[in-house]
Amino acid sequence: MSTLVIAGAALITALGAATAAGVLVNRRSGVLRETDAGAQPDAAILGLPEKRPTVVHFTAQWCGPCVSVRRVVEQVCSALPDVAHLEIDIDANPAAAKQLSVLSLPTTFIFDADGRQRYRTAGVPKAADLRQALQPLLA
Repeated sequence: MSTLVIAGAALITALGAATAAGVLVNRRSGVLRETDAGAQPDAAILGLPEKRPTVVHFTAQWCGPCVSVRRVVEQVCSALPDVAHLEIDIDANPAAAKQLSVLSLPTTFIFDADGRQRYRTAGVPKAADLRQALQPLLA
């Protein structure tokens, strides 16, 4: 009986820890995080448009959530004509993904008009968050 109680308690503890870890991971999904200005990867491999803020998102044909990112990014960029948009297939361009340390899909970046990475997110960003991050870059 005591072995069964101990096993049950261990199972409950493990499930609680897994649930807490899942909540923490999902809280960060799609949240734009400002990137460190001092540690900039070389974005020249992307071929960013000159003198325009640019939203870059990495995708793949097999990525379901990437469809949602495409819809959000196109919605935001169509409302902000001074913002460029690049979609990069990770399977077709693994070098660019490696250069920017893309470890999961979808991953979205915002670059300023000088080609410096300003924001990054993994997951599906909210349109309002993208607009809010891009507005100061248009001034």
